[in-house]
Amino acid sequence: MAKQSIFGRISTLMKANINALLDSAEDPQKMLDQLVRDYTNSIADAEAAIAETIGNLRLLERDHQEDVQAAAEWGNKALAASRKADELRGSGNTADADKFDNLAKIALQRQISEENEARAVEPTIASQSEVVAKLKDGLNGMKQKLEQLRSKRSELLARAKTAEAQNKVHDAVKSIDVLDPTSELGRFEDKVRRQEALAAGKQELAASTLDAQFESLEDVGELTEVEARLAALKSGSTPAQAAIDAPSAPYTP
Repeated sequence: MAKQSIFGRISTLMKANINALLDSAEDPQKMLDQLVRDYTNSIADAEAAIAETIGNLRLLERDHQEDVQAAAEWGNKALAASRKADELRGSGNTADADKFDNLAKIALQRQISEENEARAVEPTIASQSEVVAKLKDGLNGMKQKLEQLRSKRSELLARAKTAEAQNKVHDAVKSIDVLDPTSELGRFEDKVRRQEALAAGKQELAASTLDAQFESLEDVGELTEVEARLAALKSGSTPAQAAIDAPSAPYTP
């Protein structure tokens, strides 16, 4: 993939407003997952592109350094040839002096050629260095945003789990509402109240039956006394004297 395309993608992702994207997303978690994948893939592509760009830049810098060094060496050779020519000319050897002057000229031409090559590549080196710097900044920014995305995703997942737990608790409490007369607890309470009422009714019935039995005992006692007095009258005793003379009934436990 072209480095320009990667650089454009980095710029686009760096300008992305994550919060706005999440607010407009139907499913924020899916949007975060997709953004994490996009950033991860783009970072991997950017790292490969930056590595290639840096490699090319280092080759250019090495070639430039070789041109500069070659230019310096040819300059030294030109200087050495020129001095030799001057020495020979001083000794009267003009032919050899001219020969070394020609060698000095050739060396100077080579020096100029190497300097031109070194000068020609300098704008490219500067441009590539700028691209590498921007790519590195963009890469670092993307890595920071990726960490933000991952943190945001973890936060969102934690909030989602908390909300889910709260909803479950709310639903559970709502399903066992003690104030709801239609709930199981309400029906059970009604059943207990009916059983209590039944027990109270049985107790009341039992008490009334016992009172009736005691009343019948009192009626029997009254009839017995009447019979005794009637018998006393028939025997010629007064009722009062019969009651006094009548022996007490033995105590029977």
